[in-house]
Amino acid sequence: MLKFLSKLAIAVCVVFCTAVPVSSPVYAEKASQEDIYEQLDLLMRIFQRVRSEYVDEVDDRAVIEAAIQGMLKSLDPHSTYMNADMYEQVRVQMEGEYGGLGIEVQMDQGLVKVVSPIDDTPADRAGIMGGDYITHIDGEAVLGSTLNEAVKKMRGPVGAPIVITVIREDQPDAVDIEIIRESIRVRSVRHRIEEDTIGYIRITTFNMQTGEGVENAVQKLRKEVGDDLDGVIIDLRNNPGGLLREAIRVSDAFLSQGEIVSTRGRKRQNNSRWYAEDGDLLDGLPIVVLVNAYSASASEIVAGALQDQRRAVVIGDKTFGKGTVQSEIRLGRDGDQAIRLTTARYYTPSGRSIQERGVEPDIEVLFPQQRRTRRSPRRESDLTGHMSNDQTDLDRAGEGDDKGTETPEVKTKEEAVSEQKEPATETPTTAAIAPTAPIVDVQLNYAIKLLKNMSSAPLGDIAHPTAKNDKTATIAPTGSKVG
Repeated sequence: MLKFLSKLAIAVCVVFCTAVPVSSPVYAEKASQEDIYEQLDLLMRIFQRVRSEYVDEVDDRAVIEAAIQGMLKSLDPHSTYMNADMYEQVRVQMEGEYGGLGIEVQMDQGLVKVVSPIDDTPADRAGIMGGDYITHIDGEAVLGSTLNEAVKKMRGPVGAPIVITVIREDQPDAVDIEIIRESIRVRSVRHRIEEDTIGYIRITTFNMQTGEGVENAVQKLRKEVGDDLDGVIIDLRNNPGGLLREAIRVSDAFLSQGEIVSTRGRKRQNNSRWYAEDGDLLDGLPIVVLVNAYSASASEIVAGALQDQRRAVVIGDKTFGKGTVQSEIRLGRDGDQAIRLTTARYYTPSGRSIQERGVEPDIEVLFPQQRRTRRSPRRESDLTGHMSNDQTDLDRAGEGDDKGTETPEVKTKEEAVSEQKEPATETPTTAAIAPTAPIVDVQLNYAIKLLKNMSSAPLGDIAHPTAKNDKTATIAPTGSKVG
């Protein structure tokens, strides 16, 4: 049927085009449309050949999805198609909320191992413990399933019951436990106090809960430490990004005025600017932002905004360099499929595009191992088909320098300690790593030391750092060993 319709469209187009004089300006457009229809017909012919003549029987849906995916991937590495299953996973990730049990899990010896239950969740109240092994879900064996398949079974509508079979090392028999699913929030923000007077906020992703989570974290830190709070560290290392609006909200929490970010695209509706509203949650207290080669997208928006507005000192390694915005376009009769299409580039307040180049830290602090190795982490500029950045280098005042378009030197890969990855909530995690000697987080230690020193400086000075790339440091405490 599709083949017939494509041929019919070609015939109609040809008839219509022949009725238009050659001198007409419309002719070129019609000829282009005819060429498009011919290409679509070619695609259908190839599809029919694959269906009828390929050595093995093929899944029609999978072949078509692969063709769609190939078309989008030919544009850039971040434009993609999501079928119903993929879109559901992405939706849960972005919303940061789902119906489930509230456990962090990983696969171990073919079974689902509980890393830990989340406090005050159905799993926690049901007595699920870290180290438990889940062997069956609603009577179906887990062995032979992938972790993604097991996680999908554990998730479901809020209020729906589920029975999981659990075995424990200290109990000879398996136990069936019935749990009622509840709404579970994925924690994208964690906070703690370092050395009595330094607030530490770790942001793992930018989902719908992130902005609120950061605001709550700041309030709790100020309440716990009071007037003794010397400053706050915002850790964006290994944060792949997420929602643009949440990056704007997080930036706005620490800015009282000025631009946060702007976007520019092919269409007018993709050209926007966002500005900070009055009110700084920290009232000018100093901020240090930690970044590395795996801080990308929304993380770079936050780091770039706070850096350009002289509100924070950025420490660590050059960021990933993803400076494009993807719009989510829902498809299908039920809206359960979607494409992510690159529709704009974003720019920091000074007008810098960080596409390919990343955000350069004010103070480069590398792990000693990075200095000894020559391996480079994969950044945006290393991805096949990435969008180029032809912008002349700009400083933070938005003025060009004499570097032309020279690309900054690529650094080597971060130590595992800086990743600080948390076990995912009811999603796959890697197998447990054998215990090793603790590795000192030199970047965090440097940030703490810097804030301690800044606490004695006048507030006006510490809230507005002016130097860029003014120091390169590789530090390790005396007597310590860094692998």
